[in-house]
Amino acid sequence: MSRAPRHLREAFTTVLPPVLALAVLLAVWQTVASAGVVGAGILPAPSRIVEQGVDQGDVLLRHTLPTLTATSLGFCLSIAVAFVVAITLDFSRVLHSAVLPLLIIGQTLPLIALAPLVVLWFGFGLLPKVLLVAFVTFFPMVVGLLRGFTSTDPEAEHLLRSMGAGRRRVFTLLRLPSAMPSFFSSLRISITYAVVGAVFAEYAGAVAGLGVYMQSAKNIFRTDLVLAAVTVSSALTLVLYLLVVVVERVALPWLQTERDPVP
Repeated sequence: MSRAPRHLREAFTTVLPPVLALAVLLAVWQTVASAGVVGAGILPAPSRIVEQGVDQGDVLLRHTLPTLTATSLGFCLSIAVAFVVAITLDFSRVLHSAVLPLLIIGQTLPLIALAPLVVLWFGFGLLPKVLLVAFVTFFPMVVGLLRGFTSTDPEAEHLLRSMGAGRRRVFTLLRLPSAMPSFFSSLRISITYAVVGAVFAEYAGAVAGLGVYMQSAKNIFRTDLVLAAVTVSSALTLVLYLLVVVVERVALPWLQTERDPVP
C-alpha cells in the first residue's frame, strides 16, 4: 500500500473526531440560542456571531493586524532569547543551578499584574506587547531545549570526544540536533500562549488590536462582537500552530519518518 493513501487516511482519522465534536457543539449552541433558553445578550447564536463578524470584517481585520504583528515579533524574540539562555545554561552548570530557579519563579508572576506594569514602563506602543508575548512563551522553550540537550546519547558523545572533538564541536554536531524534537514540542505549546499574551497586553493598554476591540465591544454590551473577536483570535492561534507543525516537518523530516510505522 502506498504511503500517500495511508497518510491521507491517518490525517482523516485525526481531523474527523474534533471536527465532528465541534459541529455537534455548534449545533447544540445554535439550538439553545434559537429557542431562547438563554438571552441573546448573554449567549448569541453562532449564526449571529458569524453574521456580525462578517459585517465587522474590515474593522476586525484592522485590529487583527496589530495583534498578529505583536505576536510574531514577540515569538521571534522569545525564540532568540530562549536559544541564548538555554545554550548558556547548558555550557555552565553554575549558571544552570543559579538561573533556572529564577526563571521558574518568574513564570509564577501573574500576567494580570505584570501587563499593566509593562504598559506603564514602555507606553502604549508595540514594545510592551512584544515583551509580554516573549515573556509568556519564553519559559517552555528554554525548558524544552534544556531537556533536549540532556537527551543526547552519552555513548555518541563519548565517541566524538574520543575522536578529539571539543565541547563546542560536540554541542554543534550532537547536542543541538538532539534537542530539536523537544524544542519543537515546546514551540507548539508556546505558540498557543502567544496570541493570548498579545490580546491580554492590549487589554492592559493599547490603541489597536483584538484586545482593544473586545474591550470596546464589551463596554457597549455587544457579546456577539466579543465572541467574533474571540473566534478570530482562536483561528489565528490555530493557523500559527499549524505553521509551526509545517516548519517542524520541513526542518526535521527524519523525525516524521521515525514516527511512521513500517509499511
